[in-house]
Amino acid sequence: MDQDGFILQIRHISKSFPGVKALDDISINIRPGTVHALMGENGAGKSTLMKCLFGIYVPDSGEIILDGKPEHFNTSRQALDAGISMIHQELLSIPYRSVMENLWLGRYPKRGAGPFKFVDHKRMYRDTVNLFEKLNLDIDPRIWVMKLSVSKTQSLEIAKAVSYNAKIIIMDEPTSSLTEREVSSLFEIIRRLRGEGVAIIYISHKIEEILSISDDVSILRDGRHVGTYEAGTLTTDLIIKYMVGRDLSNRFPPRDNVPGKVLLKVDSLTSPRKDSFRDVSFSVRRGEIFGIGGLVGAQRTELVEALFGLRSVESGHIYIDGEEVTIKNPAQAKAHKMALLTEERRATGIIPMLSIKANMLLANLKRYIGPLGLINEKRGEEDTQKNIHALQVKTPSAKNKIRDLSGGNQQKVLFARWLLTQPDILILDEPTRGIDVSAKYDIYTIIIDLAKQGKSIIMISSEMPELLGISDRIMVMCAGRVTGILEGREADQEKIMRLAAQFM
Repeated sequence: MDQDGFILQIRHISKSFPGVKALDDISINIRPGTVHALMGENGAGKSTLMKCLFGIYVPDSGEIILDGKPEHFNTSRQALDAGISMIHQELLSIPYRSVMENLWLGRYPKRGAGPFKFVDHKRMYRDTVNLFEKLNLDIDPRIWVMKLSVSKTQSLEIAKAVSYNAKIIIMDEPTSSLTEREVSSLFEIIRRLRGEGVAIIYISHKIEEILSISDDVSILRDGRHVGTYEAGTLTTDLIIKYMVGRDLSNRFPPRDNVPGKVLLKVDSLTSPRKDSFRDVSFSVRRGEIFGIGGLVGAQRTELVEALFGLRSVESGHIYIDGEEVTIKNPAQAKAHKMALLTEERRATGIIPMLSIKANMLLANLKRYIGPLGLINEKRGEEDTQKNIHALQVKTPSAKNKIRDLSGGNQQKVLFARWLLTQPDILILDEPTRGIDVSAKYDIYTIIIDLAKQGKSIIMISSEMPELLGISDRIMVMCAGRVTGILEGREADQEKIMRLAAQFM
């Protein structure tokens, strides 16, 4: 710790990428034994700043003072050795390896001597069990990571960061895929670490979380440091004002779409798996935003993936415009003018190494291939620029890689990808996960505008205010079954929660 009582000082850090100044002269001080939240809109510079601190990026200027000594990290290994660990926003596990191999990757316990050293699997298993008991995690150390749910994989990443016994732990959106119970367990872990003198740098878009767990809050806007505040002096409205630079008292745009006739009807749809959705029936009208709520394990994602032909169906019927249709694969779904925006944009949405343009045109390539098999670059460029403008995607060029965009802008590109297929039915699975309040407003505006054009929108969301804020009707599921369908004006959080827990 330095003489001012700070374990970490970030001084005048700046970082630029082609066409973008991501960080502009940022200085922040971190106290030991505290939770220091970092907030800001997507693209404000939060993750970039942490990647500079963790040795993933090298800042263009500025310095990092750790325990009173200047540090310069060229690699993450150097940061780890200095006592800094990080839970990344993107899940970085190796799917075809066991949980314990992922946990101790690069530092496997060994037995033997000299050139005859071998991995000590018994000790690795024992160390994993001991760590999971300490963190209250129920995960089999020997199971392959690919068999874990998203929330369990997120919990594994948290355990990995804690296992380094670091004095500073960076948590970048650690609860984005966790259940309420898992969030509660994480907060217990954080309080325990804080009591041991560990400093936690906590990035989240969930303002309620920030206010409940943080000691200090630093807010960034457009790559600049707006200010650092004691958490107890802040309110939700004040944080939003600091983040976006203006009042955002109305978190949802006016919903002026008018639902019409039924377009999609689902009758008694049942999965061949006994632990999945059973006997699901509902209908969606043209111009309607049809929300689907429920707790983790309600089988909402499985249901919409079956509608899109990604999962098999044992029985039931699907009707579009009154005619029964068969959908056994995504190609058939697209032929019936359906589109699906998946839950995990990084795992099943974007292709990070490709450009924004390539990602946007991906689902509609036939439109850009001429009679001789040549690609019509001009048409592709026109459609890309039109959608960048219409959806207000913040980027200096369509040629930039999509991985360099903020989460909210990546999501807008994925919206554009599917809008280019001209769907009548648009299925959105957690469309605002990991997106800040201002970008969420943009996404809500897009959804409502599409409904006004007569599109049928099916939206899964785990955020209750979001479901209530923009849905015309809300179907609630629990353990694979429909427990009720509420008119939007009749719905409230208590009614939804009661239906979501009906079969538990």
